[in-house]
Amino acid sequence: MSPEEPPALPGNLNDLPDDAPAVRAAVAELRHRAEEGRVQPWPLGLSDAFLLRFLRARDFHLDQAWKLLKNYNNWRAESPELSADLRPSSILGLLNAGYHTVLRERDPAGSKVIIYRIAQWDPKMFTAFDVFRVSLITSELIVREIETQRNGVKVIFDLQGWRFAHAFQISPVVAKRIAAVLTDSFPLKVRGIHLINEPLFFHPVFAVIKPFLSEKIKARIHMHGCSYLQTLQQHFPRILPKEYGGEAVPMEDLSQEWADFVIESASYLQSISQCP
Repeated sequence: MSPEEPPALPGNLNDLPDDAPAVRAAVAELRHRAEEGRVQPWPLGLSDAFLLRFLRARDFHLDQAWKLLKNYNNWRAESPELSADLRPSSILGLLNAGYHTVLRERDPAGSKVIIYRIAQWDPKMFTAFDVFRVSLITSELIVREIETQRNGVKVIFDLQGWRFAHAFQISPVVAKRIAAVLTDSFPLKVRGIHLINEPLFFHPVFAVIKPFLSEKIKARIHMHGCSYLQTLQQHFPRILPKEYGGEAVPMEDLSQEWADFVIESASYLQSISQCP
């Protein structure tokens, strides 16, 4: 804490507008710490909008937000195989395959909902790092939304089609990278992780990832199995695509919508890539 740091701020600042005095004070303090704590410029700058992501992700606890900001910056620097090239062209094959989508509607808690379909990942064509870059690009786009900063994200992994060829790609190094983003290196609150259609031989892979996860994240993992329609609906009433028992448009349409949005965001994604 700097000598001039304001006293602890009362109430839930997540619900206040950006120009509220308490919010501006928190942003100013986080910027002060960042400027004092690093000699070289921060690669993504220190704009108010950027810093607010970290404050909202940690409910305006300054010490935690500062730690998260440092972890995020370090993680990007240490993972160039993921963060150096965030252009849509780097994941075009997975986008066209309909590997994932972001739902139009939020869940009842206001969380953004993402669906990943393992069957659309051909491990002969795409590595685990390619697949993980899809998640990173998606996260970088949705974290720009204030409501998502406040209410976080929930993820559904459809593991139908999981094969040994997928499992062989999840090394301890990859597992550690995944866990870092889920726990303490990206400014998004992970409110829930839902697994469906998980085969028995997925569990050894999960056992590799699990030790790297925080207890909070472990408590938010739900395994629904193959008979998932009723239990999944309890978490996501009505908003799921028709294939998953909801009322939204089919996955094919939603995947194409999201792919188009990612491609339209190429300039922004290029601007936050580490390398030209």
